[in-house]
Amino acid sequence: MKLFFASDLHGCLPATDKMLAEFERSGAQTLVLLGDVLNHGPRNPVPEGYNPPQVAQRLNQYADRIIAVRGNCDSEVDQMLLSFPMMMDYAWVLLESGQRLFLTHGHLYNAAKRPALRSGDAIVHGHSHVPVAMRDGEQFIFNPGSVTFPREGYVASFGVLENDTLSVVAFGGETIASVSLR
Repeated sequence: MKLFFASDLHGCLPATDKMLAEFERSGAQTLVLLGDVLNHGPRNPVPEGYNPPQVAQRLNQYADRIIAVRGNCDSEVDQMLLSFPMMMDYAWVLLESGQRLFLTHGHLYNAAKRPALRSGDAIVHGHSHVPVAMRDGEQFIFNPGSVTFPREGYVASFGVLENDTLSVVAFGGETIASVSLR
């Protein structure tokens, strides 16, 4: 199983198109969207190429391949444009190994405020716009960074789960961080 993770698109069409091209190239079966899909939010500037209706149209072409969770900038009005559910605060993915990925945006649950997780589970979230791939005690923390508004000097990035390894990858192919789930 290969999963592709993206977070914090914030309605930016050029960033979305770039992300979808990387998703296609990756060969991943599933695109996991970790929230803040269409709206830029009041704390962010309006991104260049801001076009939520077109972003929705592009993403809807992949509706049967998307797992999405709600971000703090996502609303019921946004859901009306999308052909896939994205109003859940979290979702679970069960890996073949029995490990679980807890998918959330990061404003309710995050590395510092985790739900009940078992040894070997991972919390996967966006929200901070800062890439992370690490083991923390008996669990894993993964954040693919932001497609549109990277922070703390990082570049725009996405995430991939392949061969039991979670990796944050910059557009252009450089691995920023990775952690093995074994």
